Amino acid sequence: MTKKFSRTWWGKRFIEALEEFSDTARLGRGRSYARNGKILNYEVENGKITAKVRGSVNPYFGVYKEPKYNVSIEIKQISAKNWSFAINQMAAKASVVSKLLLNEVPDNIENCFTKDALLLPHSSKDFKTACSCPDYANPCKHIAGVCYLVASQLDNDPFLLFELRGLSRKQLQQELAKSTLGKVLSSAIDANAETEIIAATSYYTKPKTVSLAKSVDLKDFWGTSKPPMPEVSQATVSAILIKKAGDFPSFWKKDNSFVEIMEDFYNRVRAKKF
Repeated sequence: MTKKFSRTWWGKRFIEALEEFSDTARLGRGRSYARNGKILNYEVENGKITAKVRGSVNPYFGVYKEPKYNVSIEIKQISAKNWSFAINQMAAKASVVSKLLLNEVPDNIENCFTKDALLLPHSSKDFKTACSCPDYANPCKHIAGVCYLVASQLDNDPFLLFELRGLSRKQLQQELAKSTLGKVLSSAIDANAETEIIAATSYYTKPKTVSLAKSVDLKDFWGTSKPPMPEVSQATVSAILIKKAGDFPSFWKKDNSFVEIMEDFYNRVRAKKF
């Protein structure tokens, strides 16, 4: 269930926590809400997620006009004491610090936290949710839909995890940069970035001068059975526009790879099997 919707380990873990205490039918409708544009907007501020979700028209219950419901989701905040402990643990590991300073989250990040204050939610105790819909269940399908959308966003921005737990990306990286190891790695990263910028003298292909024939014999040109064709070099990277956005571009809402789908399509066109 989580495997299809989230591609990263942290996104899957977020959804697994939700599925621990949610009704299967409501989860299914929630996934449909997340995929089909039912969630009009959502934002994260001070660790709290708020969203507006489109409801369903149901004449049987007297609902003739599409309702809109307000959803709020809060993840249990990690205390300042536990954050201090976690930051000290992270700052002592070069592999963790280097990835975090490069905006990546290592897969062993949970080892830096205490068992009582882990980064990822693990049960219903980590969630505080509310929805203005009349459904008696909590989480309802609207809350589930927002959670699935947030899990998808976590795939793209894993540092949202830290913000939901009470620490922004900027605060985290500032604290790590203060440590002895963080200072060394930060200076190395900055030096590499500066070197790359200096080395890039041009981002455009420079034109080359080529020699042309002084004259062309039209009789010879048109008299041949096959006129000479100019040589065209093949592109060094095939389907670069397709591959540029990766397997899951923002407009692609399906679970399978966009690149694989397009490769199959082009192969069928080449073989005239369409």
